[in-house]
Amino acid sequence: MYNRSTIAAIATPPGRGGVGVIRLSGPKAYAIAAALTQKDLPKARYAGFRQFYDAANEVMDEGLVICFPNPHSFTGEDVVELQGHGGPVIQNALLARLLELGATAAKAGEFSMRAFENGKLDLVQAEAIADLIDATSQAAARSAVRSLQGAFSTKVNTVLEQLIHLRLHVEAAIDFPEEEIDFLADGKILNLLDEVAASVTAVQQSARQGQLLREGLQVVIAGKPNAGKSSLLNALAGIERAIVTDIAGTTRDVLHEKITLNGLPITLTDTAGLRETGDIVEQEGIRRAIKEIEQADLLLLVYDLSQNEDPLQLAQHYFAEHIEPKRLMLIGNKCDLTGVQATISDFNGFRHITVSAKQETGVQSLIEAITAHAGFQPEEDTFIARTRHLDAMKRTQQYLAEAREQLVVYHAGELVAESLRLAQNALGEITGDFSADDLLGKIFGSFCIGK
Repeated sequence: MYNRSTIAAIATPPGRGGVGVIRLSGPKAYAIAAALTQKDLPKARYAGFRQFYDAANEVMDEGLVICFPNPHSFTGEDVVELQGHGGPVIQNALLARLLELGATAAKAGEFSMRAFENGKLDLVQAEAIADLIDATSQAAARSAVRSLQGAFSTKVNTVLEQLIHLRLHVEAAIDFPEEEIDFLADGKILNLLDEVAASVTAVQQSARQGQLLREGLQVVIAGKPNAGKSSLLNALAGIERAIVTDIAGTTRDVLHEKITLNGLPITLTDTAGLRETGDIVEQEGIRRAIKEIEQADLLLLVYDLSQNEDPLQLAQHYFAEHIEPKRLMLIGNKCDLTGVQATISDFNGFRHITVSAKQETGVQSLIEAITAHAGFQPEEDTFIARTRHLDAMKRTQQYLAEAREQLVVYHAGELVAESLRLAQNALGEITGDFSADDLLGKIFGSFCIGK
């Protein structure tokens, strides 16, 4: 996969700024930078002031040049950073000049991919760079830094070592069949297998917290018109984000608001009131509401306590296939009008919470219920994680379970060994030890250009 071309890209975001950074990486980085500045480059890791020249030997811009020789650079190649002025016109002109001098425009994530290919980062650390840039909370940023520093990789590699050690025992028993009876009867292999499975589960639990920090929770507020959905969104968001009136059908479209509740990033969605209507615009709003409900991680079904309604009947009417306790929470609103206390209780197996969105009574209890429902309990050593990491660990657990069955039920040493090999491959996908090229392309293609 290694590409010997020299790549260049603007590393700062589009727009006006005091400083704009352009990065070069590859075997011709120094030569191209020297041609641009028409002067010797400063010594490694020292900033030198230089002027940047165009093809007609006219000064285009001026700024600092910093050189990072291989292999002690971010990519493991020769790297040069040009720090000029931050206007988009001059930045694009400088990049065009570098391309004239022999550089190739970098693809999204290509700098990080070269760092991965050259052993400067593993795949988890490379992903953590993008996650740090995209972090939406301080907790997510801290967790991304821990992954970048290798906390997640260390845990995965520790389990991989356990798994390799187990494979050595199994493979040795297969290679010496005269010992096979002892191998099958020996509880040591089974104990080691259970220890590896327990280690994977522990990492899996920590990764789940990291996934929630990175991806957050999709929470949709639904219910009949005038139930107080928009008021609840405003109460949870802490601002008057949605229009609130006594007129039924005020909300005609979905409204998204990104918030953080007890450290958990949440995308909160307000939807059109669910009812039978002949209004074409409102019908479209309800159709969009149903679509949001289908995609929600958690659905807050809001109903008016003063109307003596059964919220489950409403849910059954509009989205019967999505009624399950792990996705649906019942919110009885307007308790201030009924004299009902703000409480958390059970309603036919569903979590039921009474609130007053207008008075913000019981809202804090709802926030705690949402984070608890998601299983969000961040710790100081939480690391950022992605869905693909959890998928890899899930498959690892499945292969370990198959290995255990082959050992305990069928006493089939060769099949145990094969299941353990597949488990190692699945776990190795996390750090990039066993990753297909198309997966790498998909991962790095989601990065910023210049990173």
